[in-house]
Amino acid sequence: AVAGQELCQPRCAFSTLGRVLCLAYSEAGDYLAAIEEKNKATFLRAYVNWRSKRTENCRVCIRMVGHKVEAPFSDTFRDQMSIIEMPLSEAPLCISCCPVKGDLLVGCTNKLVLFSLKYQIISEEFSILDFERSLIIHIDNIVPVEISFCVGYVALMSDLEVLIVKLESDPKTGESVNYQSLKINNPMRQTEGISNETLQLDSDDFVICQKPVELLGEKSSQSGVSVTLESTGLDDKTIKYYHVQHLLYKRFAPDISSLVLSDDIKLHSLQLLPIYQTGSPTSDRKKLSQEKELLSLFCFFSLPHVGYLYMVVKSVELMSVYQYPEKSQQAVLTPQFLHVITSNNLQCFTVRCSAAAAREEDPYVDTTLKACPPVSMDVCALRIQLFIGLKAICHFKNHIILLTKADPEAIPERREPPKRLLSRKGTNVKFKTPPVAEAGWNLYIVDTISPVQLYKEMVDYSNTYKTAKTQSCIHLLSEAHLLVRAALMDASQLEPGEKAELLEAFKESCGHLGDCYSRLDTQYSHLALPYYKMSGLSMAEVLTRADWPLEDGSQKYERGLIFYINHSLDENLDEELSEELAAKVVQMFHMAEPKQLPHILCSPSMKNINPVTAMNYLSKLDTSGFSSILVTLTKAAMALKMGDLDRHRNEMKSRPEMKLVCGFILEPRLLIQQRRGQIIPTELAVQLKDTQPGLLVASVLGLQKNNKIGIEEADSFFKVLCGKDKDTIPQLLVDLWEAQLVAGLPDVVLQELFFKLTSQYIWRLSKMQPPDTIPLRTSEDLINACSHYGLIYPWVNVLISSDSLADKSYTEDLSKLQSLICGPSFDIASIIPFLEPLSEDTIAGLSVHVLCRTRLKEYEQCIDTLLERCPEAIIPYANHELKEENRTLWWKKLLPELCHRVKCGGEKGQLYLSSLKLYCSRKKSLT
Repeated sequence: AVAGQELCQPRCAFSTLGRVLCLAYSEAGDYLAAIEEKNKATFLRAYVNWRSKRTENCRVCIRMVGHKVEAPFSDTFRDQMSIIEMPLSEAPLCISCCPVKGDLLVGCTNKLVLFSLKYQIISEEFSILDFERSLIIHIDNIVPVEISFCVGYVALMSDLEVLIVKLESDPKTGESVNYQSLKINNPMRQTEGISNETLQLDSDDFVICQKPVELLGEKSSQSGVSVTLESTGLDDKTIKYYHVQHLLYKRFAPDISSLVLSDDIKLHSLQLLPIYQTGSPTSDRKKLSQEKELLSLFCFFSLPHVGYLYMVVKSVELMSVYQYPEKSQQAVLTPQFLHVITSNNLQCFTVRCSAAAAREEDPYVDTTLKACPPVSMDVCALRIQLFIGLKAICHFKNHIILLTKADPEAIPERREPPKRLLSRKGTNVKFKTPPVAEAGWNLYIVDTISPVQLYKEMVDYSNTYKTAKTQSCIHLLSEAHLLVRAALMDASQLEPGEKAELLEAFKESCGHLGDCYSRLDTQYSHLALPYYKMSGLSMAEVLTRADWPLEDGSQKYERGLIFYINHSLDENLDEELSEELAAKVVQMFHMAEPKQLPHILCSPSMKNINPVTAMNYLSKLDTSGFSSILVTLTKAAMALKMGDLDRHRNEMKSRPEMKLVCGFILEPRLLIQQRRGQIIPTELAVQLKDTQPGLLVASVLGLQKNNKIGIEEADSFFKVLCGKDKDTIPQLLVDLWEAQLVAGLPDVVLQELFFKLTSQYIWRLSKMQPPDTIPLRTSEDLINACSHYGLIYPWVNVLISSDSLADKSYTEDLSKLQSLICGPSFDIASIIPFLEPLSEDTIAGLSVHVLCRTRLKEYEQCIDTLLERCPEAIIPYANHELKEENRTLWWKKLLPELCHRVKCGGEKGQLYLSSLKLYCSRKKSLT
């Protein structure tokens, strides 16, 4: 081990108990695991607390896995390295450490053994690292050469086969299950295999080659590889996995083109690469790692000349295929790059892991809000560095560690010449036994170039295409973008200053990609919009960058830029363009998309446009190809902005009112705009309020019908337009509510609309407040046009006519309220609590209260009230209301009351007598 940033200095050294065949390091737990050979036997050992071993002669503690350490020995373990022996029934072949949890997976001939990382608590101040054998995965028909393990995902590889499975937990059924067998029939191997009983051939004459196979997802369970789980934990609560989900099975066929079965055609460099979101530190103070949420997982493996990268989390799919220019020996995958070594070269390729992970992390990628280069984009080689005698490679953080041997390799002694492919026996090769210590070995630690520096180099190289943005330039800048994105995803490895620098580079890369897509006329030109949004550039800054004259001095604006500006102006951004830039935008759309010019001029961002300039461009439009009414309204708005009222009136009179309503529906921003979240009426809306309020109300109603504006937005619009606060209702808004009832809008809740209108009618009547403008519809108009307004009962007119002092300024509100109450749709019970401000002392209030009680069938109370307040209305009331089942009230209630009041006399005696005579004449006519 080495320490130090500038120079590599020896950190510590220790001797193993045998010759190391395989070595693995786990950052989680900070331990080393090794497969060692001694006396022709192999052993599995873990070296923990190895950083405490300063000299080679320091004491070392050796203990068995799971051995309980007593408290008195805690001081001994605290400052010395420990070697944990892990006995196995079969010889270990390969090992892998989980990069997240630190668990250790060991591959044997017919099984995989999982050792879970745990901590023995010796005392409150001290604990030691230990393992527990928690699971055995029995595997038939495949012998692992390499394995990889990551949070429940297991990948194993033989010479020409790869299998990926996921260990799943099921707490509902798993409590009583310690062993689950997933024996699978072997259809493929039964059909492809050769039975020794049916086929007796000379073993020296033939070799059996199975055809290549790739099975993804559930189909991979048909591979013929049998997987069973056996729990070996001492406590049922420690059981983590109960089921196996097959994800991928891939089998390669050897290359038979040379007619020689080569030992070199074997898979190598199996690796599972996780990309995860780092959460808060765990509550367990003993864990050195952080609790991490897996975002995406990738699997890489390679043949000598071809590498394969798969995504294996939510769906299993092949992402990239890497073609090497020469035979590879080993490869290592990182989130940013794939590093491959040959005999004399270190090669670097780009990867698509960050592109896939970005789509898993953010659902808004691939929309108009955000973008990311596609996963399917071709990979490319970045650089090749020369090293002599490369043997091995590994990666740690921003370091590449290389092992080389300068002297020639040992020449193998072959006992017999190579057989042809038709021989079943493999070539028997015997290597000379290497000496104990060989000279010529070298270890290189190479710092990878920082992502920001490499990004800048790639951007500088792309500047050669500055005048002609091509697909090659987009590819190069996309690689640079993914490089920065991948570095940002591993934010736990970054310093605060580095992260800020990367974020700045990320925004800059988005701006460069936006420039490319805005200048190219391709099917992906629309990507200019999300990339410019992600760059943080303002519309003015983008327009400043978009000055690209052609060789002949003319201007050409591609659809990517037009698409970006069109969408940006349509989104009602708070940014206001200067007069010069607004004129530039008008010129651009006049050349590229003239039919969008009226919409562009209505954007709040174009507030500073010179109306004379806008009018000149509008006059040049050929209105035959699109809606001419929109051009007319835009001209009217510009004429109003110029102060030319005559031209404004001429434009508005040139079209019928219904056509004008259709124009406002096509472009609502002619009337209503939003700035900083506030609704702002336009100058044209203010003008219509004074000159054509009916057109204004009809237009807003049309916007509501076509879902261009919401109910609350319309209410706010009229309040702002009429200069009222939120508690004051202008008459134009009441006109809109009445129009909504007449139109029968489906989105309007009927009773809520009734409540709004009746509340306003009642408030005005109680305050004797006339409307601020002349209502657009009278009560008679509403009764004729809307079924919700009913005919006012005849006795109500008699009651109202008795008040000779009634103020005519609010009689329309009273008639509309009475008509609503007389209508078939009104819920009377809902209005009763709100009638309190409307006093019964006035005839208007009395009529409303009696109407409501009548609708609630409180006839006797109504008779008493009318006899007391308006006797002349009692007989019309009785004629209209006391029918059918209520007819008995004539002689049980009304006649006795009239007779009693006539006998009593008083001021209203003559009125009671007249009413009684009317009653008698009615009875006589009926008989």
